[in-house]
Amino acid sequence: MITVGVHHCGGSVLARIDGELGEDSGGALRQVLDAVTGHERDLMVDVRDMRSMTAGGLLHLLDWHRRAELLGLRVLVVGWQPQPQQLMAEIAGIPGPGTATGERFALPGFRRLIEERMLRDRDLSDDLTSAGLTGG
Repeated sequence: MITVGVHHCGGSVLARIDGELGEDSGGALRQVLDAVTGHERDLMVDVRDMRSMTAGGLLHLLDWHRRAELLGLRVLVVGWQPQPQQLMAEIAGIPGPGTATGERFALPGFRRLIEERMLRDRDLSDDLTSAGLTGG
């Protein structure tokens, strides 16, 4: 379960995520975007108190990021902790313990990396199916 604090500062929205970002976190993240008035340019997200994240939580975060961009916000996430970074590295297929994925890839770059990987995997699966090489 997470809690999200939201503050407005000039043309920015400051959000602080605390707790575990999991499958049930979508509603709390949406509340942040509901607080956007349309005059803000930036969304700064502090995740230093986000102790852990599940794969479902990561999906919520990536969708939330996409929605923020659609609202015209630039998103910056700071304070990545080891467990969420390691989860992101595993999902992205980046080997190595302690990989600082959150520091190496800004969230937009990470989102594109995951989307490209999913497209490649889907294309490979389609190619194998077309060639009759799958058991489906």
